[in-house]
Amino acid sequence: MTSLASVTLEVADRTAAEQFYAAAFGLGPRIGLRPSQAPTTGFRGFAMSITVAQPADVAGFTRSALDAGATPLQPAEKSLWGYGSVVQAPDGTIWKLATSAKKDTGPVSREIGALVLLLGVEDVKASKRFYAEQGLTVAKSFGGKYVEFAADPSSPVQLALYKRRGLAKIAGVPEEGGGSHRIVLGGTGRSFTDPDGFGWEAPVAAGAPTPDRG
Repeated sequence: MTSLASVTLEVADRTAAEQFYAAAFGLGPRIGLRPSQAPTTGFRGFAMSITVAQPADVAGFTRSALDAGATPLQPAEKSLWGYGSVVQAPDGTIWKLATSAKKDTGPVSREIGALVLLLGVEDVKASKRFYAEQGLTVAKSFGGKYVEFAADPSSPVQLALYKRRGLAKIAGVPEEGGGSHRIVLGGTGRSFTDPDGFGWEAPVAAGAPTPDRG
């Protein structure tokens, strides 16, 4: 049985990334960071999503991210599903900030409702089958467009799949990209690489050296 236990972003400058994420989102230990100079170009095939309670919270996180050095990709605005924005961190990671609420119901908050890893894949149905074979449980599925896996109560991050082209459109970037994804998923089972090149690392055995993570 496998579930998503952690997400580690590989960044060129770990100190700078730590400072950005502390100022922008206050994520603390929810996301790991480790140095990497692996070559990467264009869209890396994934995005991180922070869901919050109301539009004012989206606006607040968007402002703090931009003030900390993020680049705006999609402005904070209403949509059919709610309210959201998209920014890109200085390390290149794309962040979607969203709420299903269309009106504010209380004071502005920095509370994060959920942290979700969105993987952009070439074939959603095939990747869904692959992950089901690894032991992940499908919670929601909408044909070949979107799949959401059941959250592990012990994990700070949830996992969902989009078609790569669709995720790039949501992010507001061209879908072309290559090289390293610059992200590593920590699983509760064995190590493996999925059909789109996203690598999963098995838990480190007791007494073994641990990766350099934030």
